[in-house]
Amino acid sequence: MENPASALQFVHDRIAHACKIARRPVDDVTLVAVSKTHPAEAIVPLLDAGQRVFGENRVQEAQAKWPALRERYPDLALHLVGQLQSNKADDAVALFDCIHSLDRPSLVNALAKSFDKAGKQVPCFVQVDIGEEPQKGGCPIADLPALLSQARAADIPVIGLMCVPPHDIEPAPFFAFLDKLTVDNGLEGRSMGMSGDYETAIMLGATHVRVGTALFGDRS
Repeated sequence: MENPASALQFVHDRIAHACKIARRPVDDVTLVAVSKTHPAEAIVPLLDAGQRVFGENRVQEAQAKWPALRERYPDLALHLVGQLQSNKADDAVALFDCIHSLDRPSLVNALAKSFDKAGKQVPCFVQVDIGEEPQKGGCPIADLPALLSQARAADIPVIGLMCVPPHDIEPAPFFAFLDKLTVDNGLEGRSMGMSGDYETAIMLGATHVRVGTALFGDRS
């Protein structure tokens, strides 16, 4: 893997290029550096290069890495981009600054209780099963209005929608559909796009791109 600072600059340059093509301000897009499976020593060079928003897939893994890093870099923000079990809601609320995987009524209830208990709220994206692949998690498209209504009634701060398109299929139609669902439901955030397709996602409205391999190299 090339120098982490160079990799970060390359990704920022590609984000800026995609924003220029889409005639969007570059500040519209948040880069979430997905550090899952990578140790703290691999994360520090990106922190030193100025990256401050990171994503993790698992609560337990994040608990082992991030408290010490937060002490050294108190201005970082940590996003949960993987599936969340309801019994981990308290831990997730304590650790994360944003949750991208709200996807079912039981998790709405669990998060609402955790928010009350912690005296804080964490912004959430609702994950949509955009490719109708239940194994990936995500709210079925037909159930999205009901889940959003439940979340709003529970005072969950839903800031947008998230998706993971099917593997090895052109992602653009799925990104365009998520963009439409976001607008139709009166939301702003669109968490979509990863290392192989974040430029396409930006041109189709992404506000948060979740990039791991392009920054950290392949996971072992």
